[in-house]
Amino acid sequence: MTIKTIAVIGAGVMGQGVAYQFAKYDYNIILVDVSDETLTNARKDIRNIERLDKMLHKSASTVNVLDKISFTTDLKQVAAADFIIENITENISLKENLYKQLKEVVADHALLAVNTSAVSVTRLASFLKHPQQVMGIHFMNPVHLKPTVEVIRGYHTTAATIDTTQALLASVKMTGVVVNDLPGFVSNRVLMLTINEAVFTLQDGVATVPDIDKIFKECFGHKMGPLETADLIGLDTILYTLDVLFASYNDTKFRPAPLLKKMVDAGLHGRKTREGFYKYDLN
Repeated sequence: MTIKTIAVIGAGVMGQGVAYQFAKYDYNIILVDVSDETLTNARKDIRNIERLDKMLHKSASTVNVLDKISFTTDLKQVAAADFIIENITENISLKENLYKQLKEVVADHALLAVNTSAVSVTRLASFLKHPQQVMGIHFMNPVHLKPTVEVIRGYHTTAATIDTTQALLASVKMTGVVVNDLPGFVSNRVLMLTINEAVFTLQDGVATVPDIDKIFKECFGHKMGPLETADLIGLDTILYTLDVLFASYNDTKFRPAPLLKKMVDAGLHGRKTREGFYKYDLN
């Protein structure tokens, strides 16, 4: 299967990163969002990603990335895509509503990847005409600096779908680790527990934010501590993911820390709102 055009649905932080990574390797990108404002911000942010990437990596692509991306609020434009990557908020009802709309839009030959950290790929695939052509790809943030992803095999996902997806990832210098479809997969089933427990230790006054992160960086050699990681991912996304895991497994170990809920309610979502566990000057 030849893939020339990729639709990326959702122009937030992850969608921007995904669009940039594939445009950099000369794929035609259709970037879709419901908000013109979000698309305008995405254009600016992708330009910044490109500028920084070229500053840091002399081998970065010479492709003018923005020339490869069309920005639209019209979901019907997805019909022109050979491969679709969905990146909207980790909210099950929002995702299900989107997939019901996509059923009448996606081309019969197209493959669709759910970029999710916890939502069931099998369930979302059930809303489409060809569930065998649906898989999950759990990209990490920032996408262009995290070359390894989880590729999630849903119940109906065929070997051909997985093989085509792996070949597509390889074409943009990325590698997929294939895992099966259970909520949280491997990475977030473990990571969300770590972040949530770190928030509990902060809430309980065991240590300060910098010291919690320092222990993980200097004792365990992690590049980032759990609270820094939470800010990067987005505290709202962390909370959504924990809610999904809690509902999926009916296990209290996934119960979100009250402090996390309070911060999300206060609009402190991390880097994207300039304040989470840390404050950020993003100018």
